[in-house]
Amino acid sequence: MDRAIEKKRWPVKRKLTWSIGGGIVLLIVGSIWLGSGKSRLNVDPEKITISDIKYGAFTEFIPLNGIVLPQTTIYLDATEGGRVDSIYVEDGTLMEKGDPVLKLVNTDLELDLSNRETAVFQVLTEMQNTRNQAEQHTIAQLNMMAEVDNALAEAKRIYDVNKKLYDDGVIPLQEFKSTENVYNFQLKRKSLSEKTLAQDSISTKQQLAQMKESYTRMQGALKLMRRKVGDLIVRASVDGQLTSLDAEVGQSKNKGERLGQIDVVGSFKVRADIDEHYISRIYTGLKGEFIFTDSSYTLVIKKIYTQVTNGRFQVDMQFDGKVPVGIRRGQTLQLRLALSDETTALLLPKGGFYQQTGGNWIFRVNEGSTKGYRVDIRLGRQNPDYYEVLEGLKPGDKVITSNYETYGDMQELILKK
Repeated sequence: MDRAIEKKRWPVKRKLTWSIGGGIVLLIVGSIWLGSGKSRLNVDPEKITISDIKYGAFTEFIPLNGIVLPQTTIYLDATEGGRVDSIYVEDGTLMEKGDPVLKLVNTDLELDLSNRETAVFQVLTEMQNTRNQAEQHTIAQLNMMAEVDNALAEAKRIYDVNKKLYDDGVIPLQEFKSTENVYNFQLKRKSLSEKTLAQDSISTKQQLAQMKESYTRMQGALKLMRRKVGDLIVRASVDGQLTSLDAEVGQSKNKGERLGQIDVVGSFKVRADIDEHYISRIYTGLKGEFIFTDSSYTLVIKKIYTQVTNGRFQVDMQFDGKVPVGIRRGQTLQLRLALSDETTALLLPKGGFYQQTGGNWIFRVNEGSTKGYRVDIRLGRQNPDYYEVLEGLKPGDKVITSNYETYGDMQELILKK
């Protein structure tokens, strides 16, 4: 009698071994296939931006924010310290040169002025007294000189008479000698009186000259002190508009402290902040432009402030040609500063792709716009609208310039809805 032979089944252990082995083989094959192929991603073409690569006019420029300032600003500083006593005008007032702005009070300065005035008056009085005394002394000397001259004349007359009488033998020798001695004495007396008068005159002149010099110096110091007291009234130094007035009645101001400024009306400049990255490429003469009330205006860099603060430095720009009508101090302007002359270059429109690629690669689209392939590129100069393409692309190419944030490390994009 035949009996059915039961077919042996695989043990569980063998099944598990073959399953693990098959999985490993499949994993290896899949890894090889993925490694040798390209990673792909389906992308909706309506959600991306495709731009053309073409030659065009290129000017490298950077956008700036500029603020309108007066061309000339004169600062009002406290020449002397003091307490604010009066304020004559308000901030924004149009001033003429010499108009008072405010008054400071400084009692120490005013007391010093009073003391100097007293000292000058005393010196002047002393100089006048000295001159009067000198004149009186000179008169007394002249009177004495007159008496000496008279005595000499009388002695000479007697001497001449007695000499003749002696020569004629009328008078003795002793009487003649006595007359001769008197005459010689009067001669010496006159000589001494003349020397004394001359010396007194020189001494008086020197004394008066010294006092006059001292008086002149004190007058100069007094004039300076009066000017300092006069500076307690702060005045406009030029015609213009008073701005930034910083003073309140009763407030104390130190010497040299800023009180406000006078802006010369009618002429303006524009001050702009620039990133320090461009500091080596900025020089006087560079031109920028801006649009104001639908018209284009040109500015030229005239001054560069090389001090860098918070990664930025400043430049002053003046209007090249016409100045916009209606422009105001403090107004902000959107500027385009040209860093190069206009040239022809291969242009790549700017887009969000740069954030992920750093300008090192981009997705180039095929002729049928069905796929995008990753290609390496090299970019050069840039402006707010375009990059300059140096390598990797040619005119007529189409590239995806929108954001690549969701593409990861994909090598190929499939463009289909």
